[in-house]
Amino acid sequence: MVYLYAAIAGSFDLLAGWFTLQEGAKRIQPRYIIAFAAGVLLAVTFFDILPEADLKSDAPFLALGFMTFYVLEKVMMIHACGESECDTHQIGPIAVLGMGLDNIVDGAGIAVGYRIDPLLGLTIAVAVVLHEIPQGMTSALIMRGAKWSRAGTLLALGLTGLLYPVGALLAGLIPEGFQQKMLAFIAGDFIYLGAGDLLPEAHRRFNWKVILSVIGGMAFMVLLGLLVPTH
Repeated sequence: MVYLYAAIAGSFDLLAGWFTLQEGAKRIQPRYIIAFAAGVLLAVTFFDILPEADLKSDAPFLALGFMTFYVLEKVMMIHACGESECDTHQIGPIAVLGMGLDNIVDGAGIAVGYRIDPLLGLTIAVAVVLHEIPQGMTSALIMRGAKWSRAGTLLALGLTGLLYPVGALLAGLIPEGFQQKMLAFIAGDFIYLGAGDLLPEAHRRFNWKVILSVIGGMAFMVLLGLLVPTH
C-alpha cells in the first residue's frame, strides 16, 4: 500500500503540470490551491506528525528538516507561484535536481509514517499529494516561461515523480529506532513548506478567500482523521 501512496503522489506532479499546460488552465487561480495545500501541510504537521515524534530528543532533526528545505528552496529556486507569471530564469538541471531531492524525502516520509501507523502514512500521503499540485503547476509555468518544450517539461515532471517510490523504497533502510527522528525531519520540512513557502506566496495580497482556503485545508485534514478508521 505504501508504494501505491508514493506512486499516486508522484503522478500528481505530472498531472498538475500537464493540466497547467492546457489552454483552459489560465482561468485557474493558483493562490487558492496554494493556500489550501498550506493548511493541509500545517494540519498534518501539528495534529499527526508532531504527536508521534519525540520532540524532547528529536528537536534538532525538526530544525534540520526546516533548514534543509529552506536552503534547498533558496538555492535551487523551487517554490510555489500564485500569480499568472513565475520567475523564469532559474529553471534548469539544478532546479530539477531540487525537485527530485524533495520527492525522495517525501516518499520516505510516507513510508516511515505508514510503518508507525497506517493512518499517519495516509495523512502524510494526502498532504504530499496536495502539495504536489501547486508544485507541479509552478514547475510547468516556470519551464514554459523558460522555453522548455512541452515534451521536455512533462518528461522532467514524470521522472521526478518516479522518485517518490524510490524514497519509499529507501525508507526500508532506516532503522526502527531512527523513525521518530525521520518524522521530526519531515515535520520541519512541512513547516517550512507550509508556513515559509506556500503561505507567503498565497498572501501576496490580502484576500479573505485565501484565509478561508488555509482554514479549509486544515479542517479537511482534521475531518479526514476523524472519518478514516485507525485500524
